[in-house]
Amino acid sequence: MTTPASKVAPRPAEEDAAGAPRADCIADSAGGLTFEMSEPDTTGPGRSAEAAGGTHLVLRHRDGLQEVRLPLAPAADGRLRAALPSGVELPEGRWDAFAQTADGEPERLAPGLNDLRSLVDRAPSGARGHVAVRIPYATKHGNLSVRSWLRAPHAEAGELHIAQDGLGVRGRAYGVALTPDAYAELAPRRKTVPLRAEVHRDGAEFGFTVDWTALSEGVWDLWLRPAGESGPRVRIARLLDDIADKKPIFTYPRTTLETAAGPVTAVPYYTGDNDLSVTVTGAPL
Repeated sequence: MTTPASKVAPRPAEEDAAGAPRADCIADSAGGLTFEMSEPDTTGPGRSAEAAGGTHLVLRHRDGLQEVRLPLAPAADGRLRAALPSGVELPEGRWDAFAQTADGEPERLAPGLNDLRSLVDRAPSGARGHVAVRIPYATKHGNLSVRSWLRAPHAEAGELHIAQDGLGVRGRAYGVALTPDAYAELAPRRKTVPLRAEVHRDGAEFGFTVDWTALSEGVWDLWLRPAGESGPRVRIARLLDDIADKKPIFTYPRTTLETAAGPVTAVPYYTGDNDLSVTVTGAPL
């Protein structure tokens, strides 16, 4: 159930996690998550299953306006378990995890053991028209949070091939068909005209090449237009694995090239939302 975050009144989301209870997490290939933790001390030893049923795992969105409450039910060895099924919508963003007993104050959770093996090389069917991704991770303060994406449709970035003359991008479309009118769009963050790149199709697979020399200095965001101008505009991103933040992990070499305005360097990267972009900057002389 989703309720206003003001009902939660938790401690600051990024308070250090020293001494916080830990929750293990198992991800399944459908996009669901199962949390398991020891019974909070506030319930006391010997509490009945009915009393333990008043304990919830609370996921609170960083926007401060949304929360999801998951009942923590008794499991084996005196532990409590909560499930977030793939069919329960979790809007896109970062969600901080808390444990709350009855009407007590929610307590920030620390990450335990995360089993994310099912997320590696995940290939959802896309039959629902969207792709739901939930990846638990440890924040810089050692707290447990969940990064959620809900893309409808979705263009998953695959292999990137970096050459002196351009960037080759391979990917797969989910929840939308690729038509003969499909093309890739390179949209500059500045208010200038986007560029187009021809798309090669193979079923749901797509590929295109970014011509370095066509890009001026600035940041360029990569989009897929699977049905041309008349269809949706789909951000190209890499979501279907077990890495919540790609930006510090996936790093690529810079390409230096000569332009009429002088030498520049171009490099692809993943944003804080794991969307694919390219940065073009003036090269030092």
